[in-house]
Amino acid sequence: MALNSFSLEGKVALVTGCDVGLGQGMALGLAQAGCDIVGVNIVEPAETAQCIRETGRRFLDIRADLQSTQAISSIIEQAIEAFGKIDVLVNNAGIIRRDDAINFSEKDWDDVMDINIKSLFFLSQAVAKQFIAQKTKGKIINVASMLSFQGGIRVPSYTASKSAVMGVTRLMANEWACEGINVNAIAPGYMATNNTQALRADVQRNQDILDRIPAGRWGEPQDLAGPCVFLASCASDYVNGYTIAVDGGWLAR
Repeated sequence: MALNSFSLEGKVALVTGCDVGLGQGMALGLAQAGCDIVGVNIVEPAETAQCIRETGRRFLDIRADLQSTQAISSIIEQAIEAFGKIDVLVNNAGIIRRDDAINFSEKDWDDVMDINIKSLFFLSQAVAKQFIAQKTKGKIINVASMLSFQGGIRVPSYTASKSAVMGVTRLMANEWACEGINVNAIAPGYMATNNTQALRADVQRNQDILDRIPAGRWGEPQDLAGPCVFLASCASDYVNGYTIAVDGGWLAR
């Protein structure tokens, strides 16, 4: 049956930045579809771990700061030691810094680029090498943004990094599809998370955003679960290098 192609039973997914919000929603969706989860965070993901274990799946808590690439080899080693393999990578960890482009600092540029694109690339590289060593197929899912398509304002390094995510997703797909590795991305729209709390609390700004979204509501972390499961499963075996917008129609407006 077609539904069987969405099953992730027996798979292992490594998800970065899954303590709250979108990462938590995707990790839980993967667990519900059958995955054991390796969570990579800088803080304890207590709620995520509990929710995943309640599904009957295993959760490995790895604490690492992806502002640097130094932890990457240890992350892979710990995941393999615990579960013996990796089948899926979700590159969700990221940060944002806001200031006018005319005043934007080099530190705010480097901090965002280091985690949002540099570590994303080198963690993907390490996991791709693991897929090849295992002689298995694999799935890499990068988290892009609406600003992979648009310029935005007051977020120069975030816009640059998320535009790079979409580009490097295509590049990795081009090179690694022949190894049975699918690389795709998800571009979330306006989501109801901690990062957007101030926007949602601003009555006028909140209404302006809702007026632009055809679906008429903010997205929720669980809205990413289905697309993530699709891209992690064999249902997407012939999808390569594509960025799926999950935005309630924002980009279509």
